[in-house]
Amino acid sequence: MNLIVEFCIVFLICMAGEWIAALLPFTLPASVISLILLLILLLSGGVKERTIQGTSHFLIDNMGLFFIPSVVGTLEYLDVLKLQLVPFLVVSLVSTPLVYAATVWSVRLLMKLFHAKEASHD
Repeated sequence: MNLIVEFCIVFLICMAGEWIAALLPFTLPASVISLILLLILLLSGGVKERTIQGTSHFLIDNMGLFFIPSVVGTLEYLDVLKLQLVPFLVVSLVSTPLVYAATVWSVRLLMKLFHAKEASHD
Protein backbone atom coordinates (compact mmCIF):
# COMPACT_ATOMS: atom_id res chain seq x y z
CA MET A 1 0.00 0.00 0.00
CA ASN A 2 1.11 3.55 -0.62
CA LEU A 3 3.10 4.97 2.31
CA ILE A 4 1.11 8.21 2.28
CA VAL A 5 -2.17 6.29 2.61
CA GLU A 6 -0.67 4.25 5.46
CA PHE A 7 0.40 7.43 7.27
CA CYS A 8 -3.10 8.85 6.76
CA ILE A 9 -4.63 5.77 8.40
CA VAL A 10 -2.29 6.05 11.39
CA PHE A 11 -2.90 9.81 11.56
CA LEU A 12 -6.69 9.31 11.54
CA ILE A 13 -6.39 6.81 14.39
CA CYS A 14 -4.29 9.34 16.32
CA MET A 15 -6.84 12.07 15.66
CA ALA A 16 -9.63 9.78 16.86
CA GLY A 17 -7.62 9.21 20.04
CA GLU A 18 -7.30 12.98 20.53
CA TRP A 19 -11.03 13.43 20.00
CA ILE A 20 -11.93 10.66 22.46
CA ALA A 21 -9.47 12.04 25.04
CA ALA A 22 -11.14 15.45 24.77
CA LEU A 23 -14.56 13.88 25.38
CA LEU A 24 -13.61 11.76 28.38
CA PRO A 25 -14.51 13.12 31.82
CA PHE A 26 -11.15 11.90 33.18
CA THR A 27 -7.57 12.33 32.01
CA LEU A 28 -6.16 9.65 29.75
CA PRO A 29 -3.38 10.41 27.26
CA ALA A 30 -4.58 10.51 23.67
CA SER A 31 -1.56 8.44 22.63
CA VAL A 32 -2.69 5.60 24.91
CA ILE A 33 -6.22 5.82 23.55
CA SER A 34 -4.84 5.77 20.00
CA LEU A 35 -2.79 2.65 20.73
CA ILE A 36 -5.84 0.94 22.23
CA LEU A 37 -7.89 1.91 19.17
CA LEU A 38 -5.20 0.55 16.88
CA LEU A 39 -5.05 -2.68 18.88
CA ILE A 40 -8.83 -3.08 18.68
CA LEU A 41 -8.80 -2.38 14.94
CA LEU A 42 -5.98 -4.89 14.37
CA LEU A 43 -7.60 -7.60 16.50
CA SER A 44 -11.03 -7.11 14.95
CA GLY A 45 -9.69 -7.03 11.41
CA GLY A 46 -10.81 -3.44 10.83
CA VAL A 47 -7.23 -2.67 9.87
CA LYS A 48 -5.03 -5.40 8.47
CA GLU A 49 -1.43 -5.61 9.63
CA ARG A 50 -0.15 -5.37 6.06
CA THR A 51 -2.17 -2.15 5.62
CA ILE A 52 0.14 -0.19 7.94
CA GLN A 53 3.26 -2.34 7.66
CA GLY A 54 5.35 0.19 5.71
CA THR A 55 4.53 3.03 8.09
CA SER A 56 5.21 0.81 11.09
CA HIS A 57 8.64 -0.16 9.78
CA PHE A 58 9.45 3.48 9.00
CA LEU A 59 8.45 4.63 12.50
CA ILE A 60 10.38 1.84 14.21
CA ASP A 61 13.47 2.47 12.08
CA ASN A 62 13.41 6.17 13.05
CA MET A 63 12.29 5.74 16.66
CA GLY A 64 15.41 7.42 18.03
CA LEU A 65 14.32 10.74 16.55
CA PHE A 66 11.22 10.74 18.74
CA PHE A 67 13.35 10.82 21.90
CA ILE A 68 15.25 13.99 20.97
CA PRO A 69 12.55 16.45 22.17
CA SER A 70 12.19 14.73 25.54
CA VAL A 71 15.97 14.65 26.09
CA VAL A 72 16.27 18.32 25.17
CA GLY A 73 13.37 19.10 27.53
CA THR A 74 15.15 17.21 30.31
CA LEU A 75 18.26 19.36 29.81
CA GLU A 76 16.25 22.38 30.95
CA TYR A 77 15.93 20.76 34.40
CA LEU A 78 19.56 19.71 34.94
CA ASP A 79 19.79 21.79 38.13
CA VAL A 80 16.81 19.90 39.60
CA LEU A 81 18.20 16.56 38.45
CA LYS A 82 21.58 17.30 40.04
CA LEU A 83 19.88 17.78 43.40
CA GLN A 84 18.14 14.41 43.05
CA LEU A 85 20.92 12.52 41.27
CA VAL A 86 21.36 9.73 43.85
CA PRO A 87 17.63 8.84 44.13
CA PHE A 88 17.34 9.08 40.34
CA LEU A 89 20.25 6.67 39.82
CA VAL A 90 18.97 4.26 42.48
CA VAL A 91 15.52 4.15 40.93
CA SER A 92 17.00 3.72 37.45
CA LEU A 93 19.43 0.99 38.49
CA VAL A 94 16.75 -0.93 40.40
CA SER A 95 13.84 -0.53 37.99
CA THR A 96 15.71 -1.29 34.75
CA PRO A 97 16.60 -4.91 35.64
CA LEU A 98 13.10 -5.40 37.07
CA VAL A 99 11.51 -4.23 33.82
CA TYR A 100 13.84 -6.49 31.82
CA ALA A 101 13.01 -9.45 34.07
CA ALA A 102 9.27 -8.79 33.83
CA THR A 103 9.55 -8.55 30.04
CA VAL A 104 11.50 -11.81 29.80
CA TRP A 105 9.01 -13.54 32.07
CA SER A 106 6.06 -12.25 30.04
CA VAL A 107 7.58 -13.30 26.71
CA ARG A 108 8.43 -16.77 28.04
CA LEU A 109 4.91 -17.18 29.43
CA LEU A 110 3.32 -16.11 26.15
CA MET A 111 5.61 -18.40 24.15
CA LYS A 112 4.70 -21.29 26.42
CA LEU A 113 0.98 -20.52 26.03
CA PHE A 114 1.25 -20.25 22.24
CA HIS A 115 3.20 -23.51 21.99
CA ALA A 116 0.64 -25.25 24.22
CA LYS A 117 -2.17 -23.89 22.05
CA GLU A 118 -0.43 -25.06 18.87
CA ALA A 119 0.17 -28.52 20.38
CA SER A 120 -3.49 -28.87 21.34
CA HIS A 121 -4.57 -28.03 17.78
CA ASP A 122 -2.31 -30.71 16.24
